[in-house]
Amino acid sequence: MVQEAVERALAIVAHPDDVDFGAAGTVANWTDAGTRVTYCIVTDGAAGGFDPGVPRSEMAGLRQDEQRAAAKVVGVEDVVFLGYPDGRLQPSLELRQDLSRVIRQVRPDRVLTASPERNWARLPASHPDHLSVGEAAMCAVYPDARNPFAFPSLLEEGLQPHVVPEVWLMGSPRADHFVDITANFERKVAALLCHASQLPDPDAVVEMVRAWTAATAEQVGDPACRHAEAFFVVRSG
Repeated sequence: MVQEAVERALAIVAHPDDVDFGAAGTVANWTDAGTRVTYCIVTDGAAGGFDPGVPRSEMAGLRQDEQRAAAKVVGVEDVVFLGYPDGRLQPSLELRQDLSRVIRQVRPDRVLTASPERNWARLPASHPDHLSVGEAAMCAVYPDARNPFAFPSLLEEGLQPHVVPEVWLMGSPRADHFVDITANFERKVAALLCHASQLPDPDAVVEMVRAWTAATAEQVGDPACRHAEAFFVVRSG
């Protein structure tokens, strides 16, 4: 009996919590439908947090633990940490190679990442690290991961080229795809609350997320949709 191939998705984000703010409801929808999702967190997150009593030397490990816990809430077991310095990310050739490696390892049908285009209406979505990871991820999708002659060392590692058919961009100023997350809104909230080191006022964050996902739901055009997430979808295959 021939088994159907499992759909795979790869989320590439700058910091622990980025995917939960931008797309945890959508990720939960995907895993509920049987999609195997991998998270790739590019920076160590060590510049985050609000409590001066937490030593900087402990922050990266704490944020990894928080991200793993948040991932489990939405059905994600595979989390990769690249460990780049938080707050100093650049779309370098080194980062492009590292992301191409992960793409070739995971071989996703879809990549989810931050928009490399600044959104003046949502400035926090356009953190410099977000813009850099979006640019590097797009370069890794095209042309790096699919080009056998880009980064020959990846071939030496046994990693064959891979074409990603589509990319979903979070925080884009030109969002054109709206996902109903009503059924998984509470899981999105639960995932966000796992990032306790980043939430001096968790209730305020939950209300902020509730308000913006409700506003986004108005774009869906279905009265039954109470919460939604927005993306700009690029066909890249």
